[in-house]
Amino acid sequence: MNLFKEIQEAAKQLEAVVQKTPLMENVNLSEEFNASILLKREDLQVVRSYKIRGAYNKISSLTEAERMQGIVCASAGNHAQGVAYSCNLLQIKGVIYMPKTTPNQKIKQVQLFGKKYVEIILTGDTFDDAFSSAVAACKKDNSVFIHPFDDLKVIAGQGTVALEILESTKKPIDYVFIPIGGGGLAAGLSTVFKQLSPTTKIIGVEPEGAPSMQTSIANNKNTALENINKFVDGAAVKQVGDLTFSICKENLDDIVLVPEGKVCTTILRLYNEEAMVVEPAGALTIAALDFYKDTIEGKNVVCIVSGSNNDIERTEEIKERSLFYEGLKHYFMIQFPQRPGALKEFVNTILGEEDDITYFQFAKKNSREVGSVIVGLELKNKEDIHAIKSNMTTHGFEYRYLNEKEDLYAQLIG
Repeated sequence: MNLFKEIQEAAKQLEAVVQKTPLMENVNLSEEFNASILLKREDLQVVRSYKIRGAYNKISSLTEAERMQGIVCASAGNHAQGVAYSCNLLQIKGVIYMPKTTPNQKIKQVQLFGKKYVEIILTGDTFDDAFSSAVAACKKDNSVFIHPFDDLKVIAGQGTVALEILESTKKPIDYVFIPIGGGGLAAGLSTVFKQLSPTTKIIGVEPEGAPSMQTSIANNKNTALENINKFVDGAAVKQVGDLTFSICKENLDDIVLVPEGKVCTTILRLYNEEAMVVEPAGALTIAALDFYKDTIEGKNVVCIVSGSNNDIERTEEIKERSLFYEGLKHYFMIQFPQRPGALKEFVNTILGEEDDITYFQFAKKNSREVGSVIVGLELKNKEDIHAIKSNMTTHGFEYRYLNEKEDLYAQLIG
């Protein structure tokens, strides 16, 4: 297998199909980290992610007989859009399996790009559920399965991102940060850098709640995770590919795990400061810079912004997760006295002037004297939480802190 040669061939195949996305220096990030931070803007692709590269490279390589059989894929969204767009261009029938939890925006985009050439089937709660259904249907109907990451042609297509990066700058690249889901982009991109820029440090980035590649490399075997946090849907898989694992374990210099709340903070910052709309997976590499801030000072750094397929309906959830991570949003279950003036007493004796009650809901009354109340507080300064807890204890307000009880929080509020 000569993957580098496959990537070079893929670049020719994709020349008239994909956009050569810009490599843009970001002034704000560069000043913050005292480094040259370059963003590879794959969020500006026609399908708003790099996935078109691998999907089209694979599908266009099929024989006429294979095309007649139709194709099947599984995806949490971005691969589906790449496959749908390719089906429409090549006029091939495709069936696309997606988790029921896929944001509506991504589902609508898949249909928009595929038009009459694709059928969408929603099944299961995770990518892995959709994957199982797609594989079973593929065997039943003798269709061609288009894997989202564990396929040589797909990896080669994704690897063309690296060729464009190296063509776009004469600066030596010291670090490149790559988001990892199944590992297709990381496998392809790292192969190019090892060949053409071997001194570049290659840093993979995974969501903290889905460390599939890091776990597999630590175990020295491809390892399936039992449970994952699905929030960063474009990079949350229970198991990476066998082929991508074998490549990444040799090529990656490090893997950074980024908390989901940190990803949310980065999404909001990019929107507010840069007018960039990125999806959670698209924010991963920029969110990871904080964990490397001392190492990258004075260096040339590339971050892959992998996609911008974000559903506006998720905005409130993103803000909430960000505030949680920043220590500015807190929920309590408080035993509230059932008497006039109790709320006024709580506000005047427990909260500071800039603390805000954003949620207040009776859960149940334990007796005539007290009732359980769920209270949500938003703070201006994260350190204020210590005074609030102390004040509640001093003034006899019994409470349970829900931020540290995820299951109870989800049941009562989430």
